[in-house]
Amino acid sequence: MTAKAAGSDPGPSSREWIGVVRHYLPSVVIFFVALLLWELLVRAANLQRFVLPRPTAIGAAFAERSDTLIPSARETLFEAIGGLAIGTSAGLAVAFLAARFTTMRDALLPWGVAASAVPIIAFAPIMNNWFGVISPLSKMMIVAVLVFFPVMINVTRGLSLVDPGALELMRSYAAGETTVLRQVRIPNALPYFFTAMKIATTLSLIGAIVGEYFGGADLVLGRQIVQSASALRFDVTWAAIALGAVTGVVFYLIVAGVERLVIPWHSSHRQAG
Repeated sequence: MTAKAAGSDPGPSSREWIGVVRHYLPSVVIFFVALLLWELLVRAANLQRFVLPRPTAIGAAFAERSDTLIPSARETLFEAIGGLAIGTSAGLAVAFLAARFTTMRDALLPWGVAASAVPIIAFAPIMNNWFGVISPLSKMMIVAVLVFFPVMINVTRGLSLVDPGALELMRSYAAGETTVLRQVRIPNALPYFFTAMKIATTLSLIGAIVGEYFGGADLVLGRQIVQSASALRFDVTWAAIALGAVTGVVFYLIVAGVERLVIPWHSSHRQAG
């Protein structure tokens, strides 16, 4: 039996690549059209740089300050990834417990909702006081609090909302809880998990940047935004914001790519292909 007959994946076909291009091309076109309109409208209205800088001015500011902006984005991404790892780990642990024990789920859910409803600016001073203003851990913990709830609630739903017919089939085979968890509940929860991760990637960068507004090392995006805005260098401010947005998009696309590799059987991917 050949490798292909055994079911090995030969890789993406040209048809799949065309589908990917068609999926993302409208967004790319709209992005560049929006930049062009932005440039033309700012020039036509003769807006001052402190009101709204032109995209070309933002690009020039990024080139001028790239030696500080790029390391700042790297440090902020490090904080976001660290907080994402902490929050995701805690969310998964609680989700598995909540799915297994109904009483625990009912007791923990209100606390998760309450934690997600507290504004970031309320957490930031507390975390800075606990872990240190300069320490990246304080920003990681802010991110972890933001990430925890969407991961916990989505994974809990994925583990709990299983097709009753699948459970009956597993019981007919006298499968134990561990087998049901591994073969039914976890595969069912994977789409929910990746949905939560897509939300969490954006929340992690938001939490890290906002947490940096309240103090931190100089070479982080939040401090670069605050310092450049205080100096009325709004072109640098917008460059830092744009860099944070690009970092978030890349972060999101990485999670989406991992999702396609892990659950290619899911209906959303079959429809997109």
